[in-house]
Amino acid sequence: MLSYLLVISTFTAIYALLALGLNLMWGMAGMVNLGILGYYALGGYVSALITVHLGYPIAVGMIAGTLAAAAFGAASCIGIVKLRDDYLAIVTLGFAEIMRVASENEISITNGTDGIGQIPRPAFFGTETVFNISYLGFCILAVVVVLLGMELIRTAPLGRVLRAIREDATVARTAGKDILRFQVLALTLGGGLMGFAGCLYVHYITYLSPEIFQPQLLIYVFFALILGGRGNNWGALVGTVLVMILVEGTRFVAQAVPGLTAVQVGALRALIIGVGLVVVMQWKPQGLFPEKKRSYRQPQSSGEMQSANNVVGESAQPYS
Repeated sequence: MLSYLLVISTFTAIYALLALGLNLMWGMAGMVNLGILGYYALGGYVSALITVHLGYPIAVGMIAGTLAAAAFGAASCIGIVKLRDDYLAIVTLGFAEIMRVASENEISITNGTDGIGQIPRPAFFGTETVFNISYLGFCILAVVVVLLGMELIRTAPLGRVLRAIREDATVARTAGKDILRFQVLALTLGGGLMGFAGCLYVHYITYLSPEIFQPQLLIYVFFALILGGRGNNWGALVGTVLVMILVEGTRFVAQAVPGLTAVQVGALRALIIGVGLVVVMQWKPQGLFPEKKRSYRQPQSSGEMQSANNVVGESAQPYS
């Protein structure tokens, strides 16, 4: 039971990084990105290939995988910058599909559907339990550092510009903001974060195949952000934990129902999770922890009016 809890907790931390990256792209910048598994897999494949085929240390593989996913995020933004909403979602989903097809057919590089095995693990000495505890601690530390970084971005001028682009890109452009620059930055940072999550995944399970492109994972990550509250980094973290509890909890609920086959158990789990998503969307459409938005009152006195003008004049300075 202890090993099971350690493994699930580690996966929860890795998926939390995906949710935080998605929150930067979609929650803050307003870009609906369905290609998150592409960044996730790219980071994992690059790190696996560098450590297995070239023999470089794990740290080098993780850095390379993170940078490769970040570069892919920046490059993908160039072709989709003018797309919005449904069209953007379809195109980004196509990027992930291209990655999946390439991983299945480039046998000389990815070994096709057989996958890449014997991926090295960090050299934590001791039993399997000690390794699981150590790796979980490392993943939690990574989540804490990323969460603090995302909070700094959210409260910084960069975060305010991204939210302005999310609300109305035309108004942000009129205010002198370089929309393309900030969108590229959001996809670069978010893609790199998802690539880093992929690196953590492959060096934990020591195996990688095209099966990493599981539609369920894409649904769970979006569900986590919707449940926690789009635009709220803490909500993304809490939402991931709640989704993992729901997903793993349904495993025991479904198994408790007698007379069901394995296929029926899987269908029952999917039904419970789907109903949970519908209930959340009806009950809390903005999530359990919706993004807090500032409200400003109308100045009443001349002194307040002058102070407001000074604030507007300061905020009108272009971000660089």
